[in-house]
Amino acid sequence: MRLFDSHSHISLIHEDAIERLIITQEAKQAGIVGIISICNNINDFFVVYDQLRTASNVYHAVGVAPSEVESPGKNWIQKIEEGITKPRVIAIGETGLDYYRKFGDKNSQIELFIKQLELAEKYNLPVIVHNREAGKDILEILKEKIPSRGAVLHCFSENWDFAKKAMDLNIMISLAGNVTYKNAKELQDAAKKIPLDRLLVETESPFMIPAVYRGKRNRPIYLIEIIKHLSNIREESQEEIAEATYQNALSFFNISE
Repeated sequence: MRLFDSHSHISLIHEDAIERLIITQEAKQAGIVGIISICNNINDFFVVYDQLRTASNVYHAVGVAPSEVESPGKNWIQKIEEGITKPRVIAIGETGLDYYRKFGDKNSQIELFIKQLELAEKYNLPVIVHNREAGKDILEILKEKIPSRGAVLHCFSENWDFAKKAMDLNIMISLAGNVTYKNAKELQDAAKKIPLDRLLVETESPFMIPAVYRGKRNRPIYLIEIIKHLSNIREESQEEIAEATYQNALSFFNISE
């Protein structure tokens, strides 16, 4: 099977540069043909990008997460624009809204989000969207500002009604380890119903560890557990889900095989 991890914070799994490369190598050996490396801030992006330059299965997103709203960095827009010029940078992100942690204030988060949506439109890139207890505002903003290349709601945690509203826009839905949790009934109901051509899968490493590995630190190699769980609840083969989500990632992020 060919797998594609559409969202992994490789920099947060391990601090050591060599260990970060080992993480990508073990993933490749496990059939994970692609990983999108996500950093929450611009400085980390440039460090991690250089460290993983030789990792042929790693692609990159560049952006400022809502957690950084109070200190996005000097000239952060220009630095995103610099990052976009680098090979294998295929998206803006992650960006979005997080009302659970209450980073800064809502208006500042919204402004940061909108500016990155505008950058995605300007540079013809898709955007990777973080949503935590901010779904209503995110959908309202995306109705007006979604870039032409579309958006992906990463680590989806909403219900089927929300998923339907999202798919009315040019939005992909990415499922992570939380879909394997026993108490995630509404999420699992949505996961059963989302059309296969709108799905991506991710580890959200080192967070959202699949239930079977609870207590461990998440890594891209655990992506297969999400595929297994989706196979069970959707009554589709692991091979079918793996190949579809792999092809969806290539198409959505405009990656050549």
